[in-house]
Amino acid sequence: MAGTRDGSKTTDTQYTQSPAHSIEAEEVEKPRGWKYRNVKLGPITLPWYASPDSQLILVAFVCFLCPGMFNALQGLGGGGQLSAAASDDANCALYATFAVVGFFAGTVVNALGIRIALSFGGLGYCVYISSFLCYSHTRNLGYTIFAGLLLGSCAGILWSAQGAIMMSYPPEKLKGRFIAWFWIIFNLGAVIGDLIALGLNFHGKDKKTVSDGTYIGFLILTFLGACLSWTLVDAKHVVRRDGSRIILMKHPTWKTEIIGLWETLWTDPYIVLLMPMFFSSNWFYTYQFQDVNLVQFNTRTRALNSALYWLAQMFGALVFGFALDSSNIRRTTRAKAAWVIMLILTFAIWGGGYVFQRKYTRKDVTPDDDTGYDWKSNGYVGPMFLYIAYGFYDAAWQTCVYWFMGAITNNSRKLANFAGFYKGIQSAGAAIIWKLDGRQNPPPFINLFASCWILLAGSLLFALPVMLLKIKDTVPVEEDLKFTDETIEDVLGHRTVCEFPDHEKA
Repeated sequence: MAGTRDGSKTTDTQYTQSPAHSIEAEEVEKPRGWKYRNVKLGPITLPWYASPDSQLILVAFVCFLCPGMFNALQGLGGGGQLSAAASDDANCALYATFAVVGFFAGTVVNALGIRIALSFGGLGYCVYISSFLCYSHTRNLGYTIFAGLLLGSCAGILWSAQGAIMMSYPPEKLKGRFIAWFWIIFNLGAVIGDLIALGLNFHGKDKKTVSDGTYIGFLILTFLGACLSWTLVDAKHVVRRDGSRIILMKHPTWKTEIIGLWETLWTDPYIVLLMPMFFSSNWFYTYQFQDVNLVQFNTRTRALNSALYWLAQMFGALVFGFALDSSNIRRTTRAKAAWVIMLILTFAIWGGGYVFQRKYTRKDVTPDDDTGYDWKSNGYVGPMFLYIAYGFYDAAWQTCVYWFMGAITNNSRKLANFAGFYKGIQSAGAAIIWKLDGRQNPPPFINLFASCWILLAGSLLFALPVMLLKIKDTVPVEEDLKFTDETIEDVLGHRTVCEFPDHEKA
């Protein structure tokens, strides 16, 4: 039963199972045009361009090239410099700006649309990378801090748009997988970036600033990422496999989206209980990058550690993303199980970190000290596996937080605001810890380590009521539509047909 309904749409038939018998259930309507045509590569049929699958892959590669290269640079410690001073100041400016812009970024994304938001967001990463190349030759701290301020504004909008795509485009049963695939592709950018840095610094066993070639390579890749964002389509054009569309505002204005930001907080106050998890989700980066990788390892080993860190993130996202979509376990049960597993990992991995941290203090390391671990050093294997475990834990944390938010609602407008809250509050925490670490007399390493461990464990306790009371097995479409001006007919995108087999007809 496939055909054309009104000259502007094509119809595909999908089969589903009812409790009693097989029925031909849904005529899936797709608009005409190249964006909705399937492409075949031999036996493989690729999803159409304006499908959630294709759009997720595109936004993942934008983040692969922009935030991925940023993460590769950050993972080297000190932004690739020998001293962490410039990186600490730039990142403090970055995250302070990000915290403010990020909180309101959902409003901007909903008003401007996904494509414009992502393209603007990608530009800041190019400028940030260029500032460290400039700093290597001129010691121009002002430009580095300006680049941090600009990137804070750009990144807040980019990550809000990305979060809306990742959480609202997939159907409920596939949200964990979409998060996993995004996180894998995104972190592949950091892995490749660090492998480039490793190759360019392979023969250097001392501590030094990374080469100009490293910065230039990152700069080119971030520019390509900003250009790639123009290939996405806005959410209103996206059609799922079952013919349904993304829930959003049909006629958004700046006024409706500013009001919508506050309506989100008013109608969904439970999101406040997840905010401690938001706050702590980037807090530990400063400690891991600056106070472990930078001070304990030489340049080439820092690049290796960073590549392994992001590689572990890919594995962690794969494990948790697919586990959270286990179809034979109720979603409410999966949410509680994820909380318990995160609590166990928090004490297991950070307990190992405590053992390692007790071995050195700030008095034991200086920027000019070139006695850090090399990968050929005795005793390197233990710290290496600890750093890998830190990466796995980070991916598990981020995947769970995104999945928790996606399990609460399917509304793209609301999820853009949730993503903005997440990245804004996350960045507020990051700004504080970067500033603390960048002070002239920074706190002892053990104090910063303890702050990471306490915040992570404590935030899980705050989030527990959301797992117990708010997350349900499914969210009715009527509830999701309360926050928009759309109707059920606007988003379902198909009409139901029930045709019984011949032997069951009267």
